[in-house]
Amino acid sequence: MLGLKSIDLKKVKTETLAIPVCEDKNIHDDKIISSLITRAKKLEEFKGDSGEEVIFYSLPEIKANRIILMGLGKLEKLNAESLRAFAGKAVKKCINMKLPEVLIVLPSAKKIKMEMPLPLEAIIEGACLGNHLFDKYKEEKKHVSLEKIDFLVTSDVAKSFGSILKSISTICEGTIFARDLINTPSNDKKPEQFTKIIADIAKKENLKVKIFDEKELKSKKFEALLAAAAGSQSKPRMIVLEHNPEDAKKTIVLVGKGVTFDSGGINLKPTGSLEEMKSDMSGAAAVAATLIALAKLKHKIRVVGVIPVVENMPSGDASRPGDIVRSYSGKTVEILNTDAEGRLILIDAISYAVKKYKPETLIDIATLTGSCVVALGEKIAGVFSSDDELAQSIIRSGEKTYERCWHMPMPDDYKEELKSDFADIKNIGSSRWGGAITGALFLSEFVGDTRWAHIDIAGPSYMKKGNAYCGVGGTGFGVRLFCDLLKKL
Repeated sequence: MLGLKSIDLKKVKTETLAIPVCEDKNIHDDKIISSLITRAKKLEEFKGDSGEEVIFYSLPEIKANRIILMGLGKLEKLNAESLRAFAGKAVKKCINMKLPEVLIVLPSAKKIKMEMPLPLEAIIEGACLGNHLFDKYKEEKKHVSLEKIDFLVTSDVAKSFGSILKSISTICEGTIFARDLINTPSNDKKPEQFTKIIADIAKKENLKVKIFDEKELKSKKFEALLAAAAGSQSKPRMIVLEHNPEDAKKTIVLVGKGVTFDSGGINLKPTGSLEEMKSDMSGAAAVAATLIALAKLKHKIRVVGVIPVVENMPSGDASRPGDIVRSYSGKTVEILNTDAEGRLILIDAISYAVKKYKPETLIDIATLTGSCVVALGEKIAGVFSSDDELAQSIIRSGEKTYERCWHMPMPDDYKEELKSDFADIKNIGSSRWGGAITGALFLSEFVGDTRWAHIDIAGPSYMKKGNAYCGVGGTGFGVRLFCDLLKKL
């Protein structure tokens, strides 16, 4: 349960009070909080530096069982992500201490030189996202999420921005849903299961749901998608979610790669590259969670999510290097590497979306290439688009949500790498270099004149080490970014 509180600290009763502290400046207006910070800084071990914390118990001037003060470092380095991380750490601290609730103090927007509601949004996000534990498969539940999280704000803030609490928590719930989908092991989310999980929740939110089974995919000639799924006993699916508000004047399509496990197929991945391949459906999770969040928020734009879902496995039925398939668009594709399967399912989904919905804008999101991780590391997604305005809009939303993106090049001469001697196009480049670029250029051949961007999330979709507000595993990257972006398109 979440709430905004604007009450006198002398009267408030709480289990735990969490206060952010800057090293060099007081960022609070309240006199009681200021006095607590002064007392804390007299201690040798606490100066307000980043990572420092101190706990006071049962002080007479405030009715809190414990007061946690957490350092943020110098004011000049403070930003929305600092506040997001502070709130996440405060919540996780309380979870580890087996506490039921926390009251988090919002600093003065004027003193931290941020305009409302940015600092409030950041703190709510950090707290909501930090209050998540994926322990479904553990017999012993060692930690329990907090039952109650409140935010201490001024009466003016509570009055002016109280409505954002629901919207932010809804978007964060979507992010957590995406995380849970990603963290679910592949044996429990084969394509049939995965699409059913999404469909059941989407229907409850009154989204229009259409599932294409293997028979329909064959009859409609989704041959590239079917080629990627050919080696698995688990049959492919494609799920389409539609959010159709009344009087919507434009249509946006989101396409998400849904490979519930990627072995590489005949081009089998080696040990060390297989273990986290349950996360190769992170793009699908982001799209599904975004559509569900938009439905809850009653978003005004028509948004369609197209999610192709396969399992890529080796067998006697699997696609072979050298095979040629005819895609949904009619173009033939020479498959030279069966581990470049994500782009095969995406091109059929993209071609279908362009033909069926004629969207004003289409954005696909996918764990597409290891090359993008080599280029940008594990914390930044690559954005590929010939539309600079669209790319910059995505980047700005990424900056706001801290789901960071970088605009990557798409030079025309690199298309030479995709020329095939036997088909219209081949699914990998001629050399090992620039794989993220050639992957994006491959997709671009199937979007026609549609305004389009591709987001490669191979790096930030999954974390091997948790941070302040996300545990080890799926991050849900893309949900918050999309929800912010779609307000501006």
